[in-house]
Amino acid sequence: MPKPDPALLESARYPFHCSIETRFSDLDLNQHLNNVSLVGLLEEGRVRYHRAAGNGGPNMQLSPMVASLAVEFLGQSYFPDPLEMRIAVGPLGRTSYTLYQLVTQQSRVIAFAQAVMVSMASDRPTELPAAFRESLAAWMLKP
Repeated sequence: MPKPDPALLESARYPFHCSIETRFSDLDLNQHLNNVSLVGLLEEGRVRYHRAAGNGGPNMQLSPMVASLAVEFLGQSYFPDPLEMRIAVGPLGRTSYTLYQLVTQQSRVIAFAQAVMVSMASDRPTELPAAFRESLAAWMLKP
């Protein structure tokens, strides 16, 4: 993925926000958060978004699955400062939707990720229901 459009790095455009604590075990030899650990923290952010949006949990008929994940590491991050995770819904497909994730730490941009989520039911992609599409409207990337 090429470096993201600067407009995607504006935190005010993202309707979902959460703070995620970093862990000492996330550090690499240079005392930075390891890139692999950061990908795990991105997953934590997606789980928190889906729960807040009412799109997750064991009783859901549809299950969102990551079909594609692209991450741009844009700055160094450190322990023990928390990461600020912002998430917005991007383009919708027939069976999929895109989540944009912006990660900052102490107001510095650390990473941008784009996850394509496929709606699954009975172990196969399934069309996004109209009610689900409508529920995503509140979480779309703001202009």
